[in-house]
Amino acid sequence: MIRAVLLALLLALPAQAAELAPFGRGSFAALKAEAAGAPLVVHFWALSCAPCLAELPGWARLARAHPGMRLVLVNTDPPEAEPQVKRMLDRMGVARLRNLAFADRFAVRLRFEVDPAWQGELPRTDLVGADGATRGVLGMLHRPELERWLKAQSGS
Repeated sequence: MIRAVLLALLLALPAQAAELAPFGRGSFAALKAEAAGAPLVVHFWALSCAPCLAELPGWARLARAHPGMRLVLVNTDPPEAEPQVKRMLDRMGVARLRNLAFADRFAVRLRFEVDPAWQGELPRTDLVGADGATRGVLGMLHRPELERWLKAQSGS
């Protein structure tokens, strides 16, 4: 009886509650500095972006296939959307990945720090090479393209 109750309680708990760290001024530069000498993938998404939601589960699969890959997901919704963002991260299976969220209501400033030409189009993925060179990709990033980039970064 007690085992059944404990099992029921465990099954009622979320598998992994999403954690959201703030993405504020200087965050993109800090992420790049933290990864210096190693490739980094930074993916920007929003709740209102259907292609973003469609590809979120793919990021979880990619992270499992490349456990050493430095991957950061950054939500661009306003800070008050945090509860919905966390639920979506849980639902899409990416709660265990490193997740950040825009922490400044003046999103233009945050986007400018990533790329002065970025007007907020989503999804967007920034590929930061081991040499620090950054390439922004607007729209859905197809897995073969990312696999080629990762392979080139590993030198094989």
